[in-house]
Amino acid sequence: MSFGWWTILDTHGQLLSVKNQAVLQFLTHSNRCAWHQLPYPRTPHLRQWLAKRSQHSITAEAGANTAPATVPNAATNRILGRWLLGCSGLVVGAVVLGGVTRLTESGLSMVDWHLVREMKPPQTRAEWEAEFAKYRQFPEFKIMNHDMTLPEFKFIFYMEWGHRMWGRLVGLAYVLPTIYFWKKGYFNRSMKGRALGLCGFVFFQGLLGWYMVKSGLEEKPESYDVPRVSQYRLSAHLGSALLLYCASLWTGLTLMVEPHKLANTKRLNQLRRFAKGTVGLVFLTALSGAFVAGLDAGLVYNSFPLMGDRWIPDDLLAFSPTLKNFFENPTTVQFDHRVLAISSLTAITGLYMFSRRMMLPRRAKIAISCLTAMAYAQVALGISTLLLYVPTPLAATHQSGSVALLSLAIWVLAELRKVAK
Repeated sequence: MSFGWWTILDTHGQLLSVKNQAVLQFLTHSNRCAWHQLPYPRTPHLRQWLAKRSQHSITAEAGANTAPATVPNAATNRILGRWLLGCSGLVVGAVVLGGVTRLTESGLSMVDWHLVREMKPPQTRAEWEAEFAKYRQFPEFKIMNHDMTLPEFKFIFYMEWGHRMWGRLVGLAYVLPTIYFWKKGYFNRSMKGRALGLCGFVFFQGLLGWYMVKSGLEEKPESYDVPRVSQYRLSAHLGSALLLYCASLWTGLTLMVEPHKLANTKRLNQLRRFAKGTVGLVFLTALSGAFVAGLDAGLVYNSFPLMGDRWIPDDLLAFSPTLKNFFENPTTVQFDHRVLAISSLTAITGLYMFSRRMMLPRRAKIAISCLTAMAYAQVALGISTLLLYVPTPLAATHQSGSVALLSLAIWVLAELRKVAK
C-alpha cells in the first residue's frame, strides 16, 4: 500500500491525487474527504500530472480556509498611533523653531508668501540683493536694522525660511499618510473625521502664520514702538499649534496605549476631573507665554519673586480701559504669566499628593511623577530666564519646557481615561 496512489474526494467534489501517506492521513482524519486506492500509474507523464494536480489543489484549499484579517484592527491602530505621535513630534519642532525665530527677531525677514515658489531660497548674489531690497522697504529695517549687512540678513532669512519649510513638512506628514491610510481602509468612521480635521487644521495654521507676519509688516505712523507682530495673532498662531499638537498626541496615545480597567470610584472620578483642570491650566499658562513674547514683557521686571521692590507693581493697571491691560500692558502680562505659572505648579503638586493616596497602575503613577518633576523644572527655567534678561538659548529651552509639560499632562489623562464601552 505504500507504493500506491490515492484518489481523494474533497468537500468541493473535486478529485485529488496524493502519494504522500502523511498528507492522506491528515486529510482523512480531519474528515475533509473520502479516499480509495488506485493502482500506481506506470506512465511518467501521468504520474507528473497527478503530482502537480495534487499540489495545486491542496494549496488552493489552504488559501480558501485562511480568513482575511478585518481592517481596522489592533495592528492598524498601532500603526496609526505611531504615525500621529510622529506628527506631533514634528509639530513640537515647528513650535520650538518658531520660538527661536521670534527670539532672534527673524520672523519679518521674508516679506511675501508663496506656497511653492519660496521653497527655493535665493541662490545668486543678484537674487540675494533683490530679496534684501524688498526687506529694506519695511518698518523693521527702517527703524531697527538700518545698518544691517547682507550676511546678517541671510542669517535671519534662513531662520524664517527654515521655519516655513518645516511647516510644509508638517503638512505633508499629515496629508500624504492620511490619503494612504484612507485607501487601505485603516480608518474607522470616527478616525476619518479626526484625520480630516487634523489636515484641515494644518492648512489653517499655515494661513494663520502668514496673517500674523503681515501684522509686523504694516506701517504704523502713529506708533513709536519697535516693529513686531501682533501679540493677539502670535497667541492665536501658537494656540492653534498647541491644539493641533494636543489632538495628535491624545489620539496617538489612545490608539497605542491600552486603557487600564480601573474601578469607577468616586475618588478616581475626582482625580480625573482634577487632571483635566490641570491640563487646562497648563495650556492657558503656555498661551499666556505668547503674550509675554509678543510684548517683550520678559524684559520689564527682571526680579523674582518681587516685581521691582513690590509684590504688585504700580503700573499694573496703567491702561484704560482696565481690560486692555491684560493683553497690551507688558507689566500686567508678565504678572499674569507669573500667577498662572505658580497656579499650575500648585495644581500639579496637589494632583501628585492626591494620587499618592490611591491605588493606581504603575504607568499612571510614573506619568504623574514625571509631570510633577517637569513642573518644578519648568518654573526654575522660567525664573532663570527672567533673572538673566531672556537669553535666547534659555528662553528657547523654557518654551520647549512648556510643550514638554503639556505633553506629560496629556499622558496622565490618557492613563486615567475610562475604558470605552
